[in-house]
Amino acid sequence: MDETVQFLAQHNYWLLIGAVLGRQACLPIPASLVFVAAGALARSGRLSLSGIVGLSVLTFLLADLAWYEAGRRLGDRVLHFLCGLSRDPGSCVHRANGVFSKHGVRTLLISKFIVGFDAVAAPLAGRARISAIQFLFFDVLGAAFWTSTYVALGYIFSDQLDRVASHLVHVGAFITLAVAVGVGFNVLRKFARWLRFFREFRLARITPQQLNNKLNAGEDILVVDLQGRPGSTAETMGIPGAVRINPRALEQYRDVRISPLREIVLYCACPGEYTSARVALALRLKGIEHVRPLAGGLKAWRAHGFPVTREVTMASPHVRA
Repeated sequence: MDETVQFLAQHNYWLLIGAVLGRQACLPIPASLVFVAAGALARSGRLSLSGIVGLSVLTFLLADLAWYEAGRRLGDRVLHFLCGLSRDPGSCVHRANGVFSKHGVRTLLISKFIVGFDAVAAPLAGRARISAIQFLFFDVLGAAFWTSTYVALGYIFSDQLDRVASHLVHVGAFITLAVAVGVGFNVLRKFARWLRFFREFRLARITPQQLNNKLNAGEDILVVDLQGRPGSTAETMGIPGAVRINPRALEQYRDVRISPLREIVLYCACPGEYTSARVALALRLKGIEHVRPLAGGLKAWRAHGFPVTREVTMASPHVRA
């Protein structure tokens, strides 16, 4: 702890700014430890209490506003990104949404004390379309509460900090190693899970001939066209009866209800079926299990001479299928 205090005294308020920005960028920065040290320096007169709290709140506000805007514009994509290293990203997003739905913007008052939830509170507020004024009010109070708590601990117990730090030094290296191994394991496990899913997804492909036979037989199949990106024209061809979506804006379809028993066939015009795989994974997270890619995509469908049309319906975000 003495090293932290000395380092903070040397770099002054810039370290406080860096600690807050690193923390809000989801980096493993011990920001609480930095502010405890800042409280100790404030007691010795080397830093100003009002300066510490004011600068911290302002920095938190700027960082959280960026996450708030990201949540407002990108919705669930930001939440899935932030929950990406959890054991179950879908469950992580669901729990975070559940907590925010229950307590609303008031969660910002204590979110910075809750490991994990502190990262998603600001984007959740943006996704929920909380007004900017209301967000700023509660975020400022929450940042001030968090900062004042740790600064007060350092201010009051500054004489005991060195004694506590001597015990932490012995376990610090082990904790750092354990965290690094844990993060690395989660990254590798998530990558392996994605590879396994993609391999299973490719094995489950449906051929153009099989799809054509099912459609001619009148089977209940939802064919999803993934060519609805901005800039695509009305001349873009598709399979008759398909529903077109924009795969880069999946969050706008979050309220669409699809029967988990219905068979879904995805196709795009891109090679490799990576877009279909990404959309299929998103549907799996919604509980839709019967998802299959069209082998070879639209190009293979047309190569077989099967019918295509320019009149493909663009999906509405509120359609039940």
